[in-house]
Amino acid sequence: MKVMLHTDRAGKLMAYVAKKDLEEEVVKQTTVDDAQVFTLANGWELSVTGLDNPIKTPQTVRAKRLN
Repeated sequence: MKVMLHTDRAGKLMAYVAKKDLEEEVVKQTTVDDAQVFTLANGWELSVTGLDNPIKTPQTVRAKRLN
């Protein structure tokens, strides 16, 4: 699924999933193998590969939902 990553006014990383009309704060970031795993405030875990470090925002990425 396509996910838009952006930073809100408070400086928190946010994820927006257009198909679900869902915008949630990223509450946890981990690295697994070559992918970044983002845990959203609603409990979703999204895996994204190929991100720069630090993450440049805003950007649209392809993500895989893990749970």
